[in-house]
Amino acid sequence: MSSPTSTSDATGTGADPGAATAGSGGFLGRSRRGWLLVGLGLVLALALPWFVYPPVAMDIACWALFAVALDLLLGYAGLLSFGHAAFWGGSAYVAGLAAIEWGLPFPLAALLGAVSAMALAWPVGVLSVRRSGIYFAMVTLAFAQMLFFVVNQWRGLTGGENGLQGVPAHFFGVEAVEDQAFYFYYAALPIIVAGMWFAWRVVHSPFGRVLVATRDNPARARALGYDVERYRVLVFVLSAGLAGLAGGIFAISHGFVSLQEVAWQTSGKVVLITVLGGIGTLWGGIAGAVVIVLLEDYLASSGFDGIGIITGAVFIVVVLLFRRGVWGTLSDLLGRRTGRGHPVERSLGAGDGEEPTA
Repeated sequence: MSSPTSTSDATGTGADPGAATAGSGGFLGRSRRGWLLVGLGLVLALALPWFVYPPVAMDIACWALFAVALDLLLGYAGLLSFGHAAFWGGSAYVAGLAAIEWGLPFPLAALLGAVSAMALAWPVGVLSVRRSGIYFAMVTLAFAQMLFFVVNQWRGLTGGENGLQGVPAHFFGVEAVEDQAFYFYYAALPIIVAGMWFAWRVVHSPFGRVLVATRDNPARARALGYDVERYRVLVFVLSAGLAGLAGGIFAISHGFVSLQEVAWQTSGKVVLITVLGGIGTLWGGIAGAVVIVLLEDYLASSGFDGIGIITGAVFIVVVLLFRRGVWGTLSDLLGRRTGRGHPVERSLGAGDGEEPTA
């Protein structure tokens, strides 16, 4: 495959696609304010368990990484997956079984789950990226549903509807202690932050620039010599790996794995979180996770049964009134816009001018 010396023409606008990722969509941008934002985010993450019930804080962190993983695919490749629960939940089962059967420390068990998610994502990605738009979303959903039925029927291994019980949280020989959830959060936080940093590095790498080009104008990217399907498969696998890492940590933090983790509702929830926070920002996934997890926890503790009704209503309001999501709107209010347009608008137009291929 020939490798063009520049990706600036692949978007069809003459602009450097890296500008979209670095200037308006990533963790940092290219300013001191970006680094200050990261520092503030780390401080808030470290302080979170002191102000929020530690298991809830852990849920926020896991769902935030899950949303960042999906945004890597949706916001920067323009591919909407309705099947990411397969990687989150599949990794959760692998990590849980590794901790139970082999006694692996939770970081190794979670990493093993992430690797298994990537292994599953490769063939799924190879078949799925041949389609785009709604066709891609439906193919990924079909694969996820297949895994759901396999997990449900394989009761001897997964526990079926009863789930996988008694997942231990070993940490290199250190057993459970009092207030385990509090300390587990701080043990898992570096892994989650590392996953988010990896996503940021992908976005701001040459690979990320080409990825944006394939999203904005895949036909022109092909004309310049890029293998669009190959880039899409790679980002699909990377996204699945990060989703699997989040799912593995989530399972171990809860001490069990339920069938719900591989259900389509989980895929829908992470899409809701990502869109609510803001597509193509990475930060948006974090903001969306904070809003949804805290809202669900508040409603559950209040004894309200219709949690889905409220979260759905919040989603509709945000989509109608704040098209750029929570983070995009905050960025506007704080004057952090670069004037080049928000990735949400560009990602919604991904694939324009190209018909889905079989």
